[in-house]
Amino acid sequence: MIPAIMRSHPLLQSARFAARTIPRVGARSAAAGGAHRASAHDLSALPVQPQSRVAKFREDLKVLRERALLGGGQKRIDSQHKKGKLSARERLSILIDEGSFLEYDQLLEHRCTEFGMEKDKYPGDSVITGQGLINGRLVFVFSHDFTVLGGSLGEAQSLKIQKIMDKAMLMGAPVIGLNDSGGARIQEGVDSLGGYAEIFQRNVLASGVIPQISVIMGPCAGGSVYSPALTDFILMVEDTSQLFVTGPQVVKTVTHEDVTAAELGGAHIHSQISGVASLAAVNEMDALLSARRLFGYLPLNNRDPPPRRFTTDSRDRQEMSLARIVPDDPNTPYDMHEIIYKIVDDNDFFEIMPNFAKNVIAGFARLEGRTVGVVANQPAHLAGCLDIDGACKAARFVRFCDAFNIPLVTMVDVPGFLPGVSQEHRGIIRHGAKLLYAYAEATVPKLTVITRKAYGGAYDVMASKHLRGDINLAWPNSEIAVMGAAGAVNIIFRGLDKEQTAKEVENYSRLFANPLTAARRGFIDDVIEPHLTRTRLCMELDALLNKKLENPWKKHGNIPL
Repeated sequence: MIPAIMRSHPLLQSARFAARTIPRVGARSAAAGGAHRASAHDLSALPVQPQSRVAKFREDLKVLRERALLGGGQKRIDSQHKKGKLSARERLSILIDEGSFLEYDQLLEHRCTEFGMEKDKYPGDSVITGQGLINGRLVFVFSHDFTVLGGSLGEAQSLKIQKIMDKAMLMGAPVIGLNDSGGARIQEGVDSLGGYAEIFQRNVLASGVIPQISVIMGPCAGGSVYSPALTDFILMVEDTSQLFVTGPQVVKTVTHEDVTAAELGGAHIHSQISGVASLAAVNEMDALLSARRLFGYLPLNNRDPPPRRFTTDSRDRQEMSLARIVPDDPNTPYDMHEIIYKIVDDNDFFEIMPNFAKNVIAGFARLEGRTVGVVANQPAHLAGCLDIDGACKAARFVRFCDAFNIPLVTMVDVPGFLPGVSQEHRGIIRHGAKLLYAYAEATVPKLTVITRKAYGGAYDVMASKHLRGDINLAWPNSEIAVMGAAGAVNIIFRGLDKEQTAKEVENYSRLFANPLTAARRGFIDDVIEPHLTRTRLCMELDALLNKKLENPWKKHGNIPL
């Protein structure tokens, strides 16, 4: 008798199949003691897998999948909720477009047998991995499951993460990691350490090839902090996420300092003091939606152009109010954010590290729908001076944009590098050189607008024409000089009385407190009215889209780290 599953096969319904013969599927008949050849219509001799065994397998598979979906169990999921945290799968449902997630290795389990671990296994282990879409664009993701063994990393978790990172490199798509892990799985010993190192290696190889984003959703301690540190952007959640190499207990033992996890490595610390985090979100929903928004500005890889979004914001829009933002007094502060928001598309600006090194602004915007990276001095903080933190913040951002073909728009109002013993002793020379190196090395389109002051070496550093700036514009009130008029006169003319000093200051200002000298030498391409800035930048960006510039061949440069 033909099994039902085979009777329904379309081949059995065709006349062609009925006319065929099946070669040597018969066997000797025990009753007749002779051999016979099975006919084309005699399928009774074919080996048939018992349906009961297949059905049992399906039932077992269903149970395993249900266990995998629950992770460490409903009780532990409820515990997460009480802490204001989502489960690993709930996080993915927010991050990824609905219905687009394809999971890998849902049934993979650890192989550890030490310390009774053979009795503590979970399908999928302590991480969920796969691919999905964000606004229709491919992304690979992993999400630590804290309900399974505290999200700890062992051999199985590492293998799952390695696989999706390898796939991401193969497919040319970004990786987003949702981190919520207690660190290495101690029971697995060196396998855990090796697992971390394998991931670190992939982070490094992927750097500059595909964007990597880390979202810290809970604890991230010990070796697990270094994978996020190697990625391009780190988003943290206030009150529930922590990043630290050694926890509070170790700190107390070694240094006798009493400190909480939040005080040691919370979102506030890393977004405002250490500069480790790119952004601090108010809750997990905010963090995940911010990750989606950030993803929308980025290309899929270093060979793809940045995405372009439809906009109704015309390049011809003129903001007459721009002329009233910058005060006449060169020493009066103003907020550079106002200028940025009025120039970019739809007043939309995604700022990176907004609460760290506030004297420098960095972030993503769009001009006529095209992604651009914006770097600007902020006169409202430290008068816009470049300091150690500001230089490091801007340099890393510039290098990311250059790696992923994102044009750079630099808004300049800088009186120089921040003076002081502390800055000199901490290495302002070395750290300031990072920003100089980043701009000089960049081959993407570089568009610069001087809104007021561009003094001293800081003028050179901020994407000047001398660092292969493509378009360098200045507003009529801008000043390009070695230093301010009063300081210059005090050095050039010593021993003058008040009246003579005032006269020389006025004379110096007439000569240098404007962009004319720089324009005459070709260091400034044009002097434009503020309300024409958006139009001019859009037109120049159009012309620069096919820019081709390559640096001399080298294994790599030696940036002053």
